[in-house]
Amino acid sequence: MQVFWFIPTHGDGRYLGTAIGGRATTFDYLRQIAQAVDHLGYSGALLPTGRSCEDAWIVATSLMSSTQRMRFLVAIRPGLVSPLVAARMAASFDRLSNGRLLINVVTGGDPVELAGDGLHLSHHDRYELTDEFLSVWRQAVSGEDVDFEGKYLQIKGGKLMFPPVQTPYPPLWFGGSSTIAQQIAAKHIDVYLTWGEPPQQVAEKIAQVRKLADEQGRTVRFGIRLHVIVRETEQEAWDAADRLLRYVSDDTIAAAQKVYARLDSEGQRRMTQLHGGNRESLEISPNLWAGIGLVRGGAGTALVGDPETVAARMLEYTELGIETFILSGYPHLEEAYRVAELLFPLLPLENLPTTTATPMLSPFGEIVANQSFPQQDKLEQLAARGAS
Repeated sequence: MQVFWFIPTHGDGRYLGTAIGGRATTFDYLRQIAQAVDHLGYSGALLPTGRSCEDAWIVATSLMSSTQRMRFLVAIRPGLVSPLVAARMAASFDRLSNGRLLINVVTGGDPVELAGDGLHLSHHDRYELTDEFLSVWRQAVSGEDVDFEGKYLQIKGGKLMFPPVQTPYPPLWFGGSSTIAQQIAAKHIDVYLTWGEPPQQVAEKIAQVRKLADEQGRTVRFGIRLHVIVRETEQEAWDAADRLLRYVSDDTIAAAQKVYARLDSEGQRRMTQLHGGNRESLEISPNLWAGIGLVRGGAGTALVGDPETVAARMLEYTELGIETFILSGYPHLEEAYRVAELLFPLLPLENLPTTTATPMLSPFGEIVANQSFPQQDKLEQLAARGAS
Protein backbone atom coordinates (compact mmCIF):
# COMPACT_ATOMS: atom_id res chain seq x y z
CA MET A 1 0.00 0.00 0.00
CA GLN A 2 1.08 3.55 -0.73
CA VAL A 3 -0.43 6.61 0.95
CA PHE A 4 -0.15 10.07 -0.60
CA TRP A 5 -1.20 13.38 0.93
CA PHE A 6 -2.57 16.58 -0.64
CA ILE A 7 -1.10 20.09 -1.01
CA PRO A 8 -4.09 22.49 -0.59
CA THR A 9 -3.14 25.25 -3.03
CA HIS A 10 -6.79 26.39 -3.23
CA GLY A 11 -7.02 27.15 0.52
CA ASP A 12 -7.14 25.46 3.90
CA GLY A 13 -8.78 25.80 7.28
CA ARG A 14 -10.55 24.13 10.19
CA TYR A 15 -14.06 24.36 8.78
CA LEU A 16 -15.70 24.01 5.37
CA GLY A 17 -17.42 26.83 3.51
CA THR A 18 -16.25 29.70 5.73
CA ALA A 19 -13.33 32.03 6.38
CA ILE A 20 -13.61 31.26 10.10
CA GLY A 21 -10.63 29.16 11.05
CA GLY A 22 -9.14 29.66 7.60
CA ARG A 23 -5.46 30.15 6.94
CA ALA A 24 -3.46 31.67 4.13
CA THR A 25 -1.79 29.14 1.87
CA THR A 26 1.52 30.98 1.68
CA PHE A 27 4.71 29.41 0.40
CA ASP A 28 5.91 28.93 3.98
CA TYR A 29 2.73 27.04 4.88
CA LEU A 30 2.82 24.86 1.77
CA ARG A 31 6.47 24.11 2.48
CA GLN A 32 5.57 22.98 6.00
CA ILE A 33 3.02 20.53 4.59
CA ALA A 34 5.45 19.25 1.95
CA GLN A 35 8.19 18.71 4.51
CA ALA A 36 5.76 16.86 6.78
CA VAL A 37 4.83 14.63 3.83
CA ASP A 38 8.51 14.13 3.12
CA HIS A 39 9.59 12.90 6.54
CA LEU A 40 6.44 11.20 7.87
CA GLY A 41 6.50 8.40 5.31
CA TYR A 42 3.94 9.46 2.73
CA SER A 43 4.83 8.38 -0.79
CA GLY A 44 4.16 11.86 -2.12
CA ALA A 45 1.43 14.42 -2.60
CA LEU A 46 -1.17 15.45 -5.16
CA LEU A 47 -1.24 19.10 -6.24
CA PRO A 48 -4.66 20.22 -7.54
CA THR A 49 -5.15 22.13 -10.77
CA GLY A 50 -7.61 24.72 -12.04
CA ARG A 51 -8.25 28.43 -11.86
CA SER A 52 -9.03 28.24 -8.12
CA CYS A 53 -5.53 26.89 -7.39
CA GLU A 54 -2.00 28.18 -7.45
CA ASP A 55 -0.29 26.74 -10.52
CA ALA A 56 0.69 23.16 -9.71
CA TRP A 57 3.96 23.18 -11.67
CA ILE A 58 5.19 26.39 -10.07
CA VAL A 59 4.32 25.17 -6.57
CA ALA A 60 5.87 21.74 -7.09
CA THR A 61 9.06 23.26 -8.48
CA SER A 62 9.29 25.68 -5.57
CA LEU A 63 8.98 22.79 -3.09
CA MET A 64 11.43 20.49 -4.86
CA SER A 65 14.56 21.71 -3.07
CA SER A 66 12.83 21.70 0.33
CA THR A 67 12.14 17.96 0.11
CA GLN A 68 14.14 14.81 -0.54
CA ARG A 69 11.90 11.74 -0.80
CA MET A 70 8.36 12.71 -1.64
CA ARG A 71 6.99 12.46 -5.16
CA PHE A 72 4.91 15.20 -6.77
CA LEU A 73 1.71 14.25 -8.61
CA VAL A 74 1.32 17.21 -10.97
CA ALA A 75 -1.29 17.81 -13.69
CA ILE A 76 -0.89 18.13 -17.42
CA ARG A 77 -3.92 19.61 -19.20
CA PRO A 78 -4.59 18.41 -22.76
CA GLY A 79 -5.92 21.31 -24.81
CA LEU A 80 -4.37 23.95 -22.53
CA VAL A 81 -0.74 23.08 -23.32
CA SER A 82 0.84 21.37 -26.30
CA PRO A 83 2.08 17.79 -25.80
CA LEU A 84 5.69 18.63 -26.71
CA VAL A 85 5.80 21.58 -24.28
CA ALA A 86 4.30 19.33 -21.61
CA ALA A 87 6.90 16.68 -22.43
CA ARG A 88 9.75 19.17 -21.91
CA MET A 89 8.24 20.35 -18.63
CA ALA A 90 7.90 16.78 -17.39
CA ALA A 91 11.40 15.75 -18.44
CA SER A 92 13.00 18.82 -16.85
CA PHE A 93 11.15 18.38 -13.57
CA ASP A 94 11.93 14.67 -13.48
CA ARG A 95 15.65 15.26 -14.03
CA LEU A 96 15.96 18.13 -11.57
CA SER A 97 14.01 16.25 -8.87
CA ASN A 98 15.94 13.01 -9.48
CA GLY A 99 12.92 11.07 -10.70
CA ARG A 100 10.25 12.32 -8.29
CA LEU A 101 7.59 13.34 -10.82
CA LEU A 102 4.24 11.65 -11.37
CA ILE A 103 1.87 12.97 -14.05
CA ASN A 104 -1.84 13.52 -13.39
CA VAL A 105 -3.69 13.76 -16.70
CA VAL A 106 -6.63 16.16 -16.22
CA THR A 107 -9.04 16.55 -19.13
CA GLY A 108 -11.30 18.89 -17.12
CA GLY A 109 -14.99 18.83 -16.35
CA ASP A 110 -16.13 22.47 -16.07
CA PRO A 111 -17.13 23.92 -19.47
CA VAL A 112 -17.29 27.45 -18.04
CA GLU A 113 -13.76 27.34 -16.65
CA LEU A 114 -12.42 25.66 -19.78
CA ALA A 115 -14.03 28.31 -21.98
CA GLY A 116 -12.31 30.93 -19.87
CA ASP A 117 -9.01 29.21 -20.66
CA GLY A 118 -9.84 29.17 -24.36
CA LEU A 119 -10.92 25.53 -24.76
CA HIS A 120 -14.34 25.17 -26.41
CA LEU A 121 -14.80 21.43 -26.90
CA SER A 122 -17.56 19.11 -25.79
CA HIS A 123 -16.94 16.43 -23.15
CA HIS A 124 -16.49 13.72 -25.79
CA ASP A 125 -14.25 15.87 -27.97
CA ARG A 126 -12.02 16.77 -25.01
CA TYR A 127 -11.40 13.09 -24.37
CA GLU A 128 -10.66 12.45 -28.04
CA LEU A 129 -8.13 15.28 -27.80
CA THR A 130 -6.70 13.67 -24.66
CA ASP A 131 -6.21 10.42 -26.56
CA GLU A 132 -4.23 12.22 -29.27
CA PHE A 133 -2.29 14.25 -26.70
CA LEU A 134 -1.19 11.16 -24.79
CA SER A 135 -0.23 9.32 -27.97
CA VAL A 136 2.11 12.20 -28.87
CA TRP A 137 3.34 12.78 -25.30
CA ARG A 138 4.23 9.15 -24.69
CA GLN A 139 6.06 8.90 -27.99
CA ALA A 140 8.06 12.08 -27.38
CA VAL A 141 9.01 11.35 -23.77
CA SER A 142 10.04 7.84 -24.76
CA GLY A 143 12.70 9.43 -26.99
CA GLU A 144 11.04 9.03 -30.39
CA ASP A 145 10.74 11.70 -33.04
CA VAL A 146 7.10 12.64 -33.59
CA ASP A 147 5.14 13.28 -36.75
CA PHE A 148 1.44 13.10 -35.99
CA GLU A 149 -1.65 14.01 -37.98
CA GLY A 150 -4.84 13.82 -35.93
CA LYS A 151 -8.25 15.43 -35.71
CA TYR A 152 -7.04 17.97 -33.13
CA LEU A 153 -3.24 17.84 -33.20
CA GLN A 154 -0.77 18.17 -36.05
CA ILE A 155 2.86 17.65 -35.02
CA LYS A 156 5.77 17.88 -37.49
CA GLY A 157 9.28 16.99 -36.38
CA GLY A 158 8.52 16.91 -32.65
CA LYS A 159 11.54 15.95 -30.55
CA LEU A 160 12.51 15.92 -26.87
CA MET A 161 16.23 16.70 -26.51
CA PHE A 162 16.70 15.85 -22.80
CA PRO A 163 15.06 12.66 -21.48
CA PRO A 164 13.49 12.18 -18.04
CA VAL A 165 15.12 10.08 -15.33
CA GLN A 166 12.27 7.57 -15.18
CA THR A 167 11.88 5.19 -18.09
CA PRO A 168 10.12 5.11 -20.39
CA TYR A 169 8.58 8.23 -18.80
CA PRO A 170 7.15 9.46 -15.47
CA PRO A 171 4.07 7.32 -14.70
CA LEU A 172 0.73 8.59 -15.96
CA TRP A 173 -2.18 8.85 -13.51
CA PHE A 174 -5.73 9.65 -14.54
CA GLY A 175 -9.28 9.75 -13.23
CA GLY A 176 -12.43 9.64 -15.31
CA SER A 177 -15.73 7.82 -14.82
CA SER A 178 -17.29 8.09 -18.27
CA THR A 179 -16.99 5.29 -20.81
CA ILE A 180 -14.63 7.20 -23.08
CA ALA A 181 -12.45 8.19 -20.10
CA GLN A 182 -12.10 4.56 -19.06
CA GLN A 183 -11.20 3.59 -22.62
CA ILE A 184 -8.42 6.18 -22.63
CA ALA A 185 -7.20 4.97 -19.25
CA ALA A 186 -7.00 1.42 -20.58
CA LYS A 187 -5.00 2.58 -23.60
CA HIS A 188 -2.51 4.98 -22.00
CA ILE A 189 -2.58 5.18 -18.20
CA ASP A 190 -0.44 3.51 -15.53
CA VAL A 191 -2.61 4.32 -12.48
CA TYR A 192 -6.37 4.81 -12.73
CA LEU A 193 -7.86 6.95 -9.96
CA THR A 194 -11.38 6.92 -8.60
CA TRP A 195 -12.95 9.27 -6.12
CA GLY A 196 -14.07 7.79 -2.83
CA GLU A 197 -17.22 5.97 -3.82
CA PRO A 198 -18.70 3.04 -1.84
CA PRO A 199 -16.75 -0.21 -2.29
CA GLN A 200 -19.29 -1.82 -4.61
CA GLN A 201 -19.15 1.10 -7.04
CA VAL A 202 -15.35 1.13 -6.89
CA ALA A 203 -15.27 -2.61 -7.59
CA GLU A 204 -17.41 -2.11 -10.69
CA LYS A 205 -15.08 0.60 -12.00
CA ILE A 206 -11.99 -1.51 -11.42
CA ALA A 207 -13.53 -4.49 -13.19
CA GLN A 208 -14.49 -2.37 -16.21
CA VAL A 209 -11.09 -0.68 -16.56
CA ARG A 210 -9.28 -4.00 -16.13
CA LYS A 211 -11.41 -5.53 -18.88
CA LEU A 212 -10.68 -2.63 -21.23
CA ALA A 213 -6.96 -2.77 -20.42
CA ASP A 214 -6.89 -6.52 -21.08
CA GLU A 215 -8.32 -5.82 -24.52
CA GLN A 216 -5.40 -3.43 -25.12
CA GLY A 217 -2.88 -5.99 -23.86
CA ARG A 218 -2.04 -3.75 -20.91
CA THR A 219 -2.30 -3.78 -17.13
CA VAL A 220 -3.40 -0.82 -15.01
CA ARG A 221 -2.91 -0.16 -11.31
CA PHE A 222 -5.57 1.56 -9.19
CA GLY A 223 -5.77 4.36 -6.65
CA ILE A 224 -8.47 6.21 -4.73
CA ARG A 225 -8.85 9.85 -3.66
CA LEU A 226 -10.40 10.31 -0.21
CA HIS A 227 -10.47 12.62 2.76
CA VAL A 228 -9.93 11.07 6.18
CA ILE A 229 -11.11 11.98 9.68
CA VAL A 230 -9.38 9.68 12.14
CA ARG A 231 -9.40 10.14 15.91
CA GLU A 232 -8.55 7.93 18.86
CA THR A 233 -12.22 7.00 19.33
CA GLU A 234 -15.12 6.56 16.93
CA GLN A 235 -17.19 9.22 18.69
CA GLU A 236 -14.40 11.77 18.50
CA ALA A 237 -14.08 11.16 14.77
CA TRP A 238 -17.79 11.66 14.05
CA ASP A 239 -17.81 14.77 16.25
CA ALA A 240 -14.91 16.13 14.18
CA ALA A 241 -16.85 15.42 10.98
CA ASP A 242 -19.84 17.34 12.32
CA ARG A 243 -17.58 20.27 13.28
CA LEU A 244 -16.33 20.60 9.72
CA LEU A 245 -19.86 21.65 8.70
CA ARG A 246 -20.38 23.93 11.69
CA TYR A 247 -20.54 27.14 9.62
CA VAL A 248 -22.00 25.71 6.41
CA SER A 249 -25.41 27.25 5.69
CA ASP A 250 -28.13 25.88 3.45
CA ASP A 251 -27.53 28.83 1.12
CA THR A 252 -23.85 27.90 0.84
CA ILE A 253 -24.77 24.31 -0.02
CA ALA A 254 -27.31 25.44 -2.62
CA ALA A 255 -24.82 27.81 -4.26
CA ALA A 256 -22.13 25.12 -4.40
CA GLN A 257 -24.48 22.51 -5.83
CA LYS A 258 -25.63 24.96 -8.50
CA VAL A 259 -22.05 25.27 -9.71
CA TYR A 260 -21.47 21.50 -9.69
CA ALA A 261 -24.68 20.99 -11.70
CA ARG A 262 -23.19 22.85 -14.67
CA LEU A 263 -20.22 20.47 -14.88
CA ASP A 264 -20.18 17.76 -17.54
CA SER A 265 -17.96 15.51 -15.40
CA GLU A 266 -19.38 12.02 -14.88
CA GLY A 267 -17.25 11.67 -11.75
CA GLN A 268 -18.73 14.86 -10.26
CA ARG A 269 -22.23 13.66 -11.11
CA ARG A 270 -21.55 10.42 -9.24
CA MET A 271 -20.15 12.35 -6.25
CA THR A 272 -23.22 14.58 -6.13
CA GLN A 273 -25.56 11.60 -6.28
CA LEU A 274 -24.07 10.28 -3.05
CA HIS A 275 -25.62 13.10 -1.01
CA GLY A 276 -27.99 14.95 -3.36
CA GLY A 277 -27.20 18.25 -1.63
CA ASN A 278 -28.93 16.96 1.51
CA ARG A 279 -27.40 17.10 4.99
CA GLU A 280 -29.28 13.99 6.09
CA SER A 281 -27.96 10.42 5.78
CA LEU A 282 -24.43 11.44 4.89
CA GLU A 283 -22.92 8.11 5.95
CA ILE A 284 -23.37 6.46 2.55
CA SER A 285 -21.44 3.29 3.39
CA PRO A 286 -19.97 2.11 6.71
CA ASN A 287 -17.62 4.90 7.87
CA LEU A 288 -17.78 6.64 4.47
CA TRP A 289 -19.15 10.17 4.90
CA ALA A 290 -20.27 12.41 2.02
CA GLY A 291 -20.46 15.69 3.96
CA ILE A 292 -17.42 17.29 2.35
CA GLY A 293 -19.04 17.08 -1.09
CA LEU A 294 -21.84 19.40 0.02
CA VAL A 295 -19.55 22.38 -0.59
CA ARG A 296 -16.40 20.97 -2.19
CA GLY A 297 -16.11 19.85 -5.79
CA GLY A 298 -14.22 16.75 -6.79
CA ALA A 299 -13.34 14.43 -3.93
CA GLY A 300 -16.28 14.76 -1.56
CA THR A 301 -16.14 11.77 0.78
CA ALA A 302 -14.14 10.94 3.90
CA LEU A 303 -13.36 7.82 5.85
CA VAL A 304 -14.39 8.54 9.44
CA GLY A 305 -13.55 6.54 12.56
CA ASP A 306 -10.96 5.33 15.03
CA PRO A 307 -7.62 4.09 13.68
CA GLU A 308 -8.51 0.41 13.65
CA THR A 309 -11.80 1.04 11.82
CA VAL A 310 -10.36 3.39 9.21
CA ALA A 311 -7.46 1.00 8.57
CA ALA A 312 -9.93 -1.85 8.13
CA ARG A 313 -11.96 0.16 5.60
CA MET A 314 -8.79 0.98 3.66
CA LEU A 315 -7.84 -2.69 3.59
CA GLU A 316 -11.30 -3.48 2.21
CA TYR A 317 -10.48 -1.21 -0.73
CA THR A 318 -7.12 -2.91 -1.21
CA GLU A 319 -8.91 -6.24 -1.49
CA LEU A 320 -10.76 -4.77 -4.48
CA GLY A 321 -7.47 -3.83 -6.14
CA ILE A 322 -6.70 -0.35 -4.78
CA GLU A 323 -2.96 0.06 -4.19
CA THR A 324 -2.66 3.80 -3.61
CA PHE A 325 -4.65 6.12 -1.34
CA ILE A 326 -4.48 9.90 -1.85
CA LEU A 327 -5.74 11.31 1.45
CA SER A 328 -6.36 14.75 2.88
CA GLY A 329 -7.83 16.37 5.98
CA TYR A 330 -8.57 19.78 7.42
CA PRO A 331 -6.30 21.53 8.28
CA HIS A 332 -3.82 19.67 6.11
CA LEU A 333 -0.70 20.28 8.17
CA GLU A 334 -2.05 18.98 11.48
CA GLU A 335 -3.96 16.14 9.85
CA ALA A 336 -0.88 14.96 7.97
CA TYR A 337 0.72 14.31 11.37
CA ARG A 338 -2.44 12.84 12.89
CA VAL A 339 -2.93 10.35 10.05
CA ALA A 340 0.71 9.28 10.17
CA GLU A 341 0.64 8.83 13.94
CA LEU A 342 -2.68 6.99 14.19
CA LEU A 343 -2.99 5.09 10.90
CA PHE A 344 0.47 4.33 9.58
CA PRO A 345 1.34 1.75 12.28
CA LEU A 346 -1.74 -0.25 11.22
CA LEU A 347 -1.12 -0.26 7.45
CA PRO A 348 1.17 -2.38 5.24
CA LEU A 349 3.02 0.63 3.86
CA GLU A 350 5.90 0.37 1.43
CA ASN A 351 8.13 3.26 2.35
CA LEU A 352 7.94 4.24 6.01
CA PRO A 353 11.14 5.99 7.10
CA THR A 354 13.39 3.89 9.30
CA THR A 355 13.94 5.78 12.55
CA THR A 356 15.03 4.56 15.96
CA ALA A 357 13.35 6.01 19.03
CA THR A 358 16.50 6.94 20.95
CA PRO A 359 15.58 9.04 24.01
CA MET A 360 19.09 10.48 24.18
CA LEU A 361 18.42 12.12 20.80
CA SER A 362 14.76 13.07 21.03
CA PRO A 363 11.88 12.05 23.28
CA PHE A 364 8.57 10.88 21.81
CA GLY A 365 6.27 13.37 23.49
CA GLU A 366 6.97 15.98 26.16
CA ILE A 367 9.19 14.97 29.09
CA VAL A 368 7.01 14.43 32.17
CA ALA A 369 7.56 16.80 35.11
CA ASN A 370 10.95 17.79 33.65
CA GLN A 371 12.49 14.48 34.71
CA SER A 372 11.09 11.36 33.03
CA PHE A 373 10.41 10.22 29.50
CA PRO A 374 6.78 9.48 28.54
CA GLN A 375 5.77 5.87 28.22
CA GLN A 376 5.71 4.48 24.68
CA ASP A 377 3.24 1.69 25.43
CA LYS A 378 0.61 3.09 23.05
CA LEU A 379 3.11 3.50 20.22
CA GLU A 380 4.41 -0.02 20.70
CA GLN A 381 0.88 -1.42 20.76
CA LEU A 382 0.02 0.35 17.50
CA ALA A 383 3.23 -0.87 15.89
CA ALA A 384 2.54 -4.44 17.03
CA ARG A 385 -0.99 -4.34 15.58
CA GLY A 386 0.38 -3.02 12.30
CA ALA A 387 3.00 -5.78 12.13
CA SER A 388 0.35 -8.44 12.71
